[in-house]
Amino acid sequence: MLNRDCKYFRGDLPCKPHKLKGYHCDDCPEYEVFESRILIIKLGAAGDVIRSTVILHELRNKFPDAEITWLTEYPILVPKKFVENILKWNDKTTVWLLANEFDLLINLDKDPHALALAKQVKAAEKKGYLPDKFGKCAPADENAIHKFTTGIWDDKCIENRKSYPQEAIEILGYKYNFQKYILELPKIKDDFSFPADKKIIGLNTGCGTRWLTRLWGEKNWIELSKRLSDLGFFPILLGGPTEDKLNENIASACPANYYGYFSLDKFLHLVNHCDLVVTSVTMAMHIAIGFEKKIVLLNNIFNKYEFELYGLGEILEPDDRDCLVCYKNSCERECMSTISVDRVLDSILKLFK
Repeated sequence: MLNRDCKYFRGDLPCKPHKLKGYHCDDCPEYEVFESRILIIKLGAAGDVIRSTVILHELRNKFPDAEITWLTEYPILVPKKFVENILKWNDKTTVWLLANEFDLLINLDKDPHALALAKQVKAAEKKGYLPDKFGKCAPADENAIHKFTTGIWDDKCIENRKSYPQEAIEILGYKYNFQKYILELPKIKDDFSFPADKKIIGLNTGCGTRWLTRLWGEKNWIELSKRLSDLGFFPILLGGPTEDKLNENIASACPANYYGYFSLDKFLHLVNHCDLVVTSVTMAMHIAIGFEKKIVLLNNIFNKYEFELYGLGEILEPDDRDCLVCYKNSCERECMSTISVDRVLDSILKLFK
């Protein structure tokens, strides 16, 4: 007899109870059944994967004995404590999913390939987004209408007062109660070393390549670094390969410390060492929130109500209200740079009080 519905049964390899204690299915005292199967499709971007983890609180409360599978481009960002199967999106995992059946499918991506997969995977109930008859994104039910609408109409986006975590929770039909991000530290060697008697301030200088209007400006980062150092803080520069040259220039002109750029698992550890992070809307912002770091968020082109800081910090925006929520990827006005160093420093000092 084989207990194929047992949460430990593998099919291709010996299960854990057998390896550890020699049990067989017919008399195994550790036999446990998954009562339901849930599939989450949230491929990217990295920051969106992190903030989508808020839905796991409610899913575990409602379905404590469910087997949860999460398909993503960033497996390292999905918490193992909450998710049994964390799948990297590729052809192999897609084939496996198409051969399976789920009780609940949740698709939080609007991209065509995610929509197509959500339509084809067999599930008794589907939430989030599905393709319409033209292959374009449509809400799966009325719970997804609000988030869908703010994504296609600029005026509705500007009027929106719900954060992404709230919208994600409500897509499932649950009540938002400030459920937090769930982010785990990778189990790798942490060989960073920082002074124990100083507050570590992470300065995330870049913003990727899609919306360059989010850049604060090299001169601002240099001045802020100098003033933080004068006040006894320990500023470190954060970024990836895109920001490497910028960070080298800043480090050469001020006391900011730059250690280079790292793989995502090591970058998570680096951000976790920070006591406070100054950043625009980036992956580093979501990592900082996930690790519950104090945060000063510099924002211009997005609706600030989209971001839930959970009381960890403050959002600073340009004084020119006409510049806000424009979603432009280039602009001659460079409004982000008008957020003064004084404002950022005042916010940092206030958060440490």
